[in-house]
Parts: sequence; C-alpha cells; structure tokens
Amino acid sequence: MGMTSTEFALEEATIGQIHRAFEAETLTSESLVDRYLERIDAYDHNGPELNSIITVNDEATKRAAELDQSFADSGTFVGPLHGVPVLVKDHLETTDMETTYGSEAFDGYIPETESEVTRRLRDAGAIVLAKTNLPDWATSWFGFSSVAGRTKNPYELSRDPGGSSSGTGAAVAANLGTVGIGTDCGGSIRVPASFSNLVGFRVTPGLISRTGVSPLVSQQDTAGPMTRSIRDTAKLLDVLVGYDARDDLTGKTELIDGRGSYTNHLLADGLHGTRIGVLRAGFGDDGNPDAAPVNQVTERALTTMENLGATLVDPVEIPDLESSLEETMLYILQSKRDLNAFLEDRETPVDSVAELYENGQYHDILDLFIGFAEDGPEDLTDNLAYWKCRNAQYEFQQNILDVFASHDLDAIVYPDVQVVPPTEDEIRDGEYETMTFATNTIIASQSLCSAVSIPAGFTDDGLPVGLEFLGRPFDEPTLLELGYAFEQATDHRQPPATTPPLAD
Repeated sequence: MGMTSTEFALEEATIGQIHRAFEAETLTSESLVDRYLERIDAYDHNGPELNSIITVNDEATKRAAELDQSFADSGTFVGPLHGVPVLVKDHLETTDMETTYGSEAFDGYIPETESEVTRRLRDAGAIVLAKTNLPDWATSWFGFSSVAGRTKNPYELSRDPGGSSSGTGAAVAANLGTVGIGTDCGGSIRVPASFSNLVGFRVTPGLISRTGVSPLVSQQDTAGPMTRSIRDTAKLLDVLVGYDARDDLTGKTELIDGRGSYTNHLLADGLHGTRIGVLRAGFGDDGNPDAAPVNQVTERALTTMENLGATLVDPVEIPDLESSLEETMLYILQSKRDLNAFLEDRETPVDSVAELYENGQYHDILDLFIGFAEDGPEDLTDNLAYWKCRNAQYEFQQNILDVFASHDLDAIVYPDVQVVPPTEDEIRDGEYETMTFATNTIIASQSLCSAVSIPAGFTDDGLPVGLEFLGRPFDEPTLLELGYAFEQATDHRQPPATTPPLAD
C-alpha cells in the first residue's frame, strides 16, 4: 500500500469509514489488520502494557488478504462486516485459535466447536483479530484472570477497566480493533463499557445465540456488541441477532420479526418527545467521594436529554427494588450447575467447578467463583430456593413494566455503576468485591430486560462515566434511538491519551 495507507485515520475508525476507504482503494483489510497488530504490540504488550489481549489470531493477516483479493476480483463485499477486525472475549469458542475462558487450566485449549456468534461474524466477512482477557469464567466485575493477570483501564492505568468483558472494553477503547464482542450476564458488557467510554449493548436474552459460550446463569446470559459508536453497535446487532437451532432460547427471535435493520433506528431527534424515567435509587450517595463525581456527570446528561426534547419523569421508583434484586440473584444457586454441564459436554483438561477449585486454578480475587464453588448446589431439579428465584425474576420484570406503563415511559435511566472505576489496590485489598459491588446493571439482567450503556462524559479527573438506558424486553430499537440521539448531541466518546496514534 505504501504511503496511501497513512491517509486513513485508524483511531476511532468506524465500520462505515473502513468500507468507504476499501471502496476508494485508500485502504486494504490486510494493511488495516497490520496496523491494529502494530498497536497491540506497542500498547498491549509494551508501553502502558494494557494486557487486554490473550491470543492474537495468527491467521488474521492471511484472511484479510483473501478478503482483499475477493473484493478486487468481484467488486463486492462478502458481507456487511467485510474485512473488519473484531476483538472477541475469550470464552466464545473458536476452533482456529485457543479459548481459555480466562482460566489457567485452559491455557492452550482449542475447542471442537465454533460459537454461533463468531460463526456469524465470519460469515459476514469479519476477521477475528484477537481473543480478549476476562476474569476466569466471567465471574467478576473486575479485570483479573488466572491465565493472563490484570487488564488495565486505558484512561487511568492504575484503575480497573470493568468486567467481565474487561479485555474487550480496554482494547476497543484503545483502538486495538474496530469493534468488540463481550458477554453480559449481570452487566459484564455494560460495566466495562461504562469504565472504558464505550457503547455496550445488552439485548433481551434469546436474541443472540449462547452456543459455544461458557455460561454463568444461562437464561440471563447474552453476548453482544461493545463499540465506539451506536451505529457500529446496530450493524453488529444486524449480524448477531437471529435463530440458532442449537440454542432453544433463540426461539424468542420470533417476537421481533419484521423490524428490518437495526440501523433504521438511528434518529438524531430520537429523544424528542420521549418520556424518560429517572431512577434516583440507582444514584450513589453524594457524600461518597467515589460516587459524587458519577452523579455530577449523570446530572449533566439528564440536562442534555431535556434540552433534546425529552420529558424527564424524575423520580420514578421500582417498588421493592432492593429486595427484588436480592430475591432474583441466581449466581450462587445456578452457576456451578450451568458451568458443570458446559464442561461435561466437552473434552476438557478439567471436568468440573470442584476440580478447578480444589486445584486452586482460579484468580484469588474471584469471590463469586469461590462462592458458588463452595456453596453452589450440583442439582437444581427439586431446589425450592432456585425455583422461587426464577419466579421472582418474572415478578420483577412485571413490576418494571408496570412502572413503564403507569408513567408512559420510553426508558428508565441511571448511571451504570454508582462509583468511578476502582483502583487495582482497592480491588486487591478487598475494598470492592463482586458480590457487593454498587452496579445498577443487575436491574436489567435479573428482570430479563434490554439495556444499553453509552458514554455520558468524564469526571473532573478524566474518568469515563456510563449512562444506562433500561428498556423493555425486545425493545432494542427504542434504546438505539435514544442512545444515538444522545451520542450525536454530545460526542463524549474520546480515545485515551495512553494509546496515541503511532508514528509511521
């Protein structure tokens, strides 16, 4: 490519900009991959040493060259993600590169089946550029794994990038790939999106296949996009959402048929005339120095929404919120059984949660993993507490829908997390633990609703804050409309100073 490749600004590049550059012949997929690989080497392995990547795909450059040749021969893209390098959380199974699930016990493990999500990405023309770090088995809000250690927040290296999709969050924020894939059981897409200044989208469970992804609470689990723009999120949803015969929960896609492309919902005036409920119970205490800066950014975001024509219903209350969250919390009850069933289906180096625990093959900050390893039941068939919890999730959803109906709301809004990203020392010292962390993301997860986190701005110290829109089940289009309108009016997405453009 020579000099022409330097004309393309890699930082913050979108799918659309990349495709226009391919068409203008100012960029090839091969040169794009090489430039991302240079950034991974400079910033993930060296420099600030973000440590967001576990494995780089050795075949990425070759695959990019094949896609370039195909485009040169036919003049058309193979699919909507042609030549786009994607960063994928390392518990989505890939048969051409190792999948560790964040666990040292699975270092070098290559699965026999491809996850449905990565299959769809590849069919759409995407390149799986690298697999990203996550706490073992996605069991933490923080970026520490036994296989690769700690991932840093690119906005403030002493702080955490959020979990469990920590590597994807840090890497997409630092422009080590075009877009990313995370997974979200209790907030594992939205917490790192919030801490890393990204868009993080949680679809209603069942819209995106769970095949080939290690579970935590299977009916709450979903993969989804982590991107630097709402438009790229919509483009990924178009590829990822759909029925998969291997995952019966995806029968729920029958409830969304006929809506067309998600990109049709990117309306600059998408907040005008809407009614947004403000969940004050989701705000931290202003007397807490870690919460006050989050509240300040959130208040500014609320003012912006009003200026864009939204009516704020402030406050709204979800009845019995605290007790509902306790009654719908399934990790300790369900995760051991789900993970054991997943391991039993495979030829794996370790056969059970008990074996991982007894071998000490987990990171020692993982209080949730330790919790269900020690106390989780093996079988739930006759477990009354489990069935009460499952039933409570539907009651919780009904209560939330009643708030929507009684106030005629389009969404409910609050900060994703009540505090700024914790420091490494605070986490290592146990000041913050997964089981008690002040994240609001569990509201959507435990009621089986949809939600999106969008960049709301920065604290005075330069730390990102995410704003969460809680949506009804199967109402992803409304969340895209609201998020897009807010994003277009604010442009809070800014790249981190720790990973500047590389000199040629």
